[in-house]
Amino acid sequence: MATIRYRELRRRYELDGPEKTVQHLSEALRQRELRPEDFSLRDLAEGLIPDGHEWVHNLDPRGAGAVRVTESGEGVDVTAFLNVTGQVIYSKILEGYEHEAFVVSKLVDTVPTRLDGEKIPGIGPLRDDVTEVHPGMPYPSVGFGEDYIETPSTAKYGLIVPVTKEAIFFDRTNLVLGRAAEVGEILGLNKEKRLIDLVIGRTNNYKWKGTAYNTYYDAADSQPWINELASNELVDWTQVDAAEQLFADILDPNTGEPVLLRATTVLVMPAYRHAAHRVFNAAEITYAASGSATATTAANPLGNYTVRESRLAYRRIVASGQTAANAKKWWFLGDFRKAFAYMENWPITVTQSSPGSDAEFDQDIVVRFKASERGAAAVINPRYVVKNTGAA
Repeated sequence: MATIRYRELRRRYELDGPEKTVQHLSEALRQRELRPEDFSLRDLAEGLIPDGHEWVHNLDPRGAGAVRVTESGEGVDVTAFLNVTGQVIYSKILEGYEHEAFVVSKLVDTVPTRLDGEKIPGIGPLRDDVTEVHPGMPYPSVGFGEDYIETPSTAKYGLIVPVTKEAIFFDRTNLVLGRAAEVGEILGLNKEKRLIDLVIGRTNNYKWKGTAYNTYYDAADSQPWINELASNELVDWTQVDAAEQLFADILDPNTGEPVLLRATTVLVMPAYRHAAHRVFNAAEITYAASGSATATTAANPLGNYTVRESRLAYRRIVASGQTAANAKKWWFLGDFRKAFAYMENWPITVTQSSPGSDAEFDQDIVVRFKASERGAAAVINPRYVVKNTGAA
């Protein structure tokens, strides 16, 4: 556990100013040179607030007379305490928000946007001879015409972490940090579940050229692409080959050419974690045709895939109505960054209330920290992922 020198911290705050001090503290927390648990709310208050010992002592409502008049911090500069405490709590919220169990959130790109849902233009239909330019002729231009997708409206999610007088006076720092971690985990889990629901096909929000489509279609659906394969339980390299053959048949709707795809990632359920690592990380594979008297051994061609597992994805598949036995066999292969995205208006952000609010008088809450994020999970191009299930 690191030792925090609060007097030194206050001196640096006065010399460097709040912006540089908080920036330095943020970097130390991000690099894990300091941990949120290294701090004490009471010690921060006593070290960073002028006459901090007296300020903390005054949190005790006992005093002379039946009624004690308080000034709710008027005339007392608590800015340094609030800024540093806010950075510590933000660090703990972010730690929960980026929990290692949120696998799918790390498989897709986050796209900053200032719009509440937007229309993203694509390149219009192109002839296969557009690259040839005859002498003296103008170069053709690429247009952004009739091809476009529409992303869903974004939504705001948030929670509040209160810091009470008791939390400071009795130094219940761990309790406050625990709540901050829970807030981060709840917001991160909410985002992860929304992304998972897109990946598994429980939610469908792909809207291409004004028409809504599902994310996945199989051979019986007669749709512009086929990217769902039933009865393809992951056992060996042959199931991977079957999924890759679907990619070979998916065409770009504008050019009529095969979709330019290099599948990079495999998402499996926990029950097939070891099976997936065996299939994709084996040094060699052996192939023997049905009825053949000989077998062929070759280097494993599947070593370029990254295997990820998700317990949350498995539970979401079960929640969608699948049996547990079938849900365990689902797996996905493709380029998730091209298929899906998180359209983000603003990332996880923490703001603090001003001192002397009604909550301080009504509930003994010295300060509140509000964590929020706003965004939407969106299907960008479903042709880049194949869904495999274990039953027809």
